[in-house]
Amino acid sequence: MADEHTWHLKRPPGRVVRRIAWDGSRADVETLLRREWLVANGLGGFASGTVAGACTRKYHGLLVAALPVPQGRVVMLTNLLEELRFADNTTAELGGELPMEGEPALPGVRHLTEFRLENGLPVWRFDIGGRLVEKRILLPHMQNTVLVNYRLVQGEGPVRLRLYPMMHFRSIEAEVSTDEEMAYTVTALANRYEVRKENFPFLRLFLYGEQGAFNLSGGECRKVVYNVEESRGYAFHGSLWNPGFFRVMLTEKEEATLMASTDPWSVALALDPSEAFRAENKRSKRLLAAANREVQTGIGAELVLAADQFIITPVARIVDATWARAGGDEIRTIIAGYHWFTDWGRDTMISLEGLTLTTGRFAEAGYILRTFVHYVRDGLIPNMFPEGEAEGLYHTADATLWFFHAVDRYLHFTGDLTTLDLLLPTLIDIIDHHMRGTSFGIGMDPADGLLRQGQEGYQLTWMDAKVGDWVVTPRRGKAVEINALWYNALRLLEGWLGSEGSKEDARPFTELAEQIYQSFNRRFWIEERGYLYDVIDGEQSHDPSLRPNQILAISLAHPVLDPSRWQSVLDVVRDRLLTPVGLRSLASGHPDYKTRYSGDLRSRDAAYHQGTVWAWLIGPFVDAWIKTYPEDRAGARRFLEGIASHLDEACIGSISEIFDADPPNSPEGCIAQAWSVAEFLRCWMNTAPN
Repeated sequence: MADEHTWHLKRPPGRVVRRIAWDGSRADVETLLRREWLVANGLGGFASGTVAGACTRKYHGLLVAALPVPQGRVVMLTNLLEELRFADNTTAELGGELPMEGEPALPGVRHLTEFRLENGLPVWRFDIGGRLVEKRILLPHMQNTVLVNYRLVQGEGPVRLRLYPMMHFRSIEAEVSTDEEMAYTVTALANRYEVRKENFPFLRLFLYGEQGAFNLSGGECRKVVYNVEESRGYAFHGSLWNPGFFRVMLTEKEEATLMASTDPWSVALALDPSEAFRAENKRSKRLLAAANREVQTGIGAELVLAADQFIITPVARIVDATWARAGGDEIRTIIAGYHWFTDWGRDTMISLEGLTLTTGRFAEAGYILRTFVHYVRDGLIPNMFPEGEAEGLYHTADATLWFFHAVDRYLHFTGDLTTLDLLLPTLIDIIDHHMRGTSFGIGMDPADGLLRQGQEGYQLTWMDAKVGDWVVTPRRGKAVEINALWYNALRLLEGWLGSEGSKEDARPFTELAEQIYQSFNRRFWIEERGYLYDVIDGEQSHDPSLRPNQILAISLAHPVLDPSRWQSVLDVVRDRLLTPVGLRSLASGHPDYKTRYSGDLRSRDAAYHQGTVWAWLIGPFVDAWIKTYPEDRAGARRFLEGIASHLDEACIGSISEIFDADPPNSPEGCIAQAWSVAEFLRCWMNTAPN
């Protein structure tokens, strides 16, 4: 497969293109099945699939709608089977699914010549005997609506197009084998069609185009296989229901677009397709214009658009949105990753700078911080919000401390002291809860000022894999990054109080921070190894496992590690944990080290933080490198080159959650992860040549 990267803005201004050429060969269909695309709608809903056109995951679909609690995200339109009919009675298929038996039914692959992203939107180009047909997909912003557009770019027309909608209404987390009965009803309202199934919203279908019509077949089921679900140990045999087919004519002057939506007709049809695509292009231009100039072109511009996919208005939490608006504010949050994550407190706070501040979306950054301060309970922000639920879960020891980091970065970019005034009482209360002790064993040890955490059956740090009752990396005790964040939070609060009031208000926090600094450097340093313990005072006393968590002791705004030790730690992390796509979560040679992340849930979670590479960790590593070697920004940028090359893998134009520990460091986990994109984008800006 030949790849062509387009890393510069093309005319007209604001058009960003990533192009992948394909020779039409069936010899490497697996490549097209591994490469995926993603379009989000700003509500938490999305469309996603493979470049090949088949759905290989239960999360794939042309319309995954974001609905209020208790429904959450729901797969409404899974796919379209597409057939072209020509004047000479020959036919060609563009799309397909993987059948239950036999070879993959992907006839469209032999016609595919190019896949590209234009301003973040997927476009396929097919060549059928010299006739060039393009297909593109759009989810209008803030709508649970998808537009699938077809046009004859070149060649003799007209061409008759048939579209067979394939659907299986279900929760995004439901197995593909769920509800084999497929009890759907179809209602026709002139040229508008509504598909209904009990306990689900209407799916509204409308066809734009010349001589368009719908042929109702009475409903047929097609058995398909989701091969990625099979590899992940889940149910992988499913059925898709088809009510009939739409037919329409394509000419070089007349395009066709199928609209599918759970929105009311008045919303779904408010913009015709050409208006909707123009509006999205204008929005993309505004996003690029608002971003820092260092990321307005090239890879930076692509990831500014990728960053937009994670920033959402959570439609599911109606009460919270009402509360925010009543106070003259807006509710915003960050989806941690696609396809299966919702919003997580830790991921949101780590991602905030890269996704919103680097991209110039300062108002939304403020919305996010003020949204999360409303959620604080017992000195903690939520770890995550489960799918389809309005209440968060609070089992996290670090998300709340990352909140301080996010506030600091927001103030650095905006100088918004009004928001600081609003947040400050809660920030003080958070520190007070941590000093006195709060939930899940999170609290300060008065003997040394260090923060300890841990409760049986809970995974409280970012290394949070759990299978049943098995917490894979419990890390109970005093974890190195928790205490780096704890020290940083105290120093930040000290500075905010000193600027807002008197230094006397800040004095208790100053004294505590000084105690922590001394304790940390005395107790975490392993002289003979030249790096830091991962956990002290834990279940087996001290844990010397070489992990990347210690890099935060250098990278944060207020480093807790003595500068004389920075180079030693950085050298060890570089030599034993650094890969082209991030940092390993555990050094090779450890008995728990896993080379690959694969298999069923238990196998995957056993490897999740036991060697698996995390892309987001490149951010703290680059920060630590620049602090240690301030004149070597060019060297720091070289650490980003491997991730830049990854933009043609997995989710085209985005960055995966994790990678295998050993070469070739294959991408795994979520195909698009918020903190992976955020940290790369932030570092790309910070290492730009002057």
